[in-house]
Amino acid sequence: MKTTELFKKKTVLSYEVFPPKPTSPVNTIYKTLDALKELSPDFISVTYGAGGGKNNHESFRIASAIKNCGIQSVAHLPCIGLKKEDVAAKLAELKNIGVENVLALRGDIPDGSYEQGDFRYASDLVSFIKGQGDFNIIAACYPEGHIETENKVEDIRNLKIKVDAGVDHLITQLFFNNEYFYSFKERCQLAGINVPIEAGIMPVINKKQIERTASLCGATVPKKFAVMMEHYENNSVAIRDAGIAYAVDQIVDLIAQGVDGIHLYTMNNPYVAQKIYESIHTLL
Repeated sequence: MKTTELFKKKTVLSYEVFPPKPTSPVNTIYKTLDALKELSPDFISVTYGAGGGKNNHESFRIASAIKNCGIQSVAHLPCIGLKKEDVAAKLAELKNIGVENVLALRGDIPDGSYEQGDFRYASDLVSFIKGQGDFNIIAACYPEGHIETENKVEDIRNLKIKVDAGVDHLITQLFFNNEYFYSFKERCQLAGINVPIEAGIMPVINKKQIERTASLCGATVPKKFAVMMEHYENNSVAIRDAGIAYAVDQIVDLIAQGVDGIHLYTMNNPYVAQKIYESIHTLL
C-alpha cells in the first residue's frame, strides 16, 4: 500500500529506525521492530544509517522484513554521489522486494571533496524516480527552513519545485516548537503545496543529543526545553521521562490542531516509543 492512502482514513502514526552500526549485532534491529509492531504503526521507515552513502544492503533488507511482517515500509534513498544507473539499480531492488514507498533525499554533504553524481537536488531525484515506475515518493521538509537556504521564502520555493516534481507526501525535520510547524503549514498552503505533511517528532532523552541534533539541522531549542534538559542532565531516568513528556505534549497539541500524521524518530529505542504511544493512541 502507498502511504498516501493511509491519510485518507486517519491521523497517521509512523516510526523511523536505522540499521545498527557495523560493531553492533544485526539482530538488535529486529528486536526493536518486534517491539514497534505492537505499537500500531501505519508504516516504518528505514534510514541508510550513519553517513548515508552507497551501501544500502542492510537498509533495504530491513525494509523488506518490515513489509513481510504486514507493515508498510518506507526505504530512504539519498542520492548524493550517485549516478542515474546507481539509482535505477536500487529502485529495481526495491521493486523486487515489494517496497513501493521511497523517501527521496539529497543526503548530507560529506566533509572534504566528493563526487556530486547526477543529482544536485532532491527534486532531481524525485523527477527521476517518477519515471522509473509506480513508486510512492516521500520527501523531507523543514518547518524552520533548510539550514542551507537564505530565507523561508526561498525554502518554500524550493519545496514547491520538489513537490511539483512528483512528491506524494512530506515528512518534516524535527522541531521542538509547534508554532514553527503551524507557520510552515500556512506557507505551504499559500504556495499551493497540498500533499499530506507529517510532523517529525524526536523525543530527546539526553542533553548531548539535543545539542548535537540542533547544531546539525538548525532546529531551535525553546528556553523551557533547554532549562528542562539542563535541570535533569545528571539523572538519566529523569531526563528520559522529561523528554518523553515534552514529546507527548507536542504530539497532543499537533493532533488537536488536525495534523496529518506523526512521524516518530525512535532512535531505535522501543521503550520511548511505547511510552509515547501509550499516552497518545486514544487520540488518533
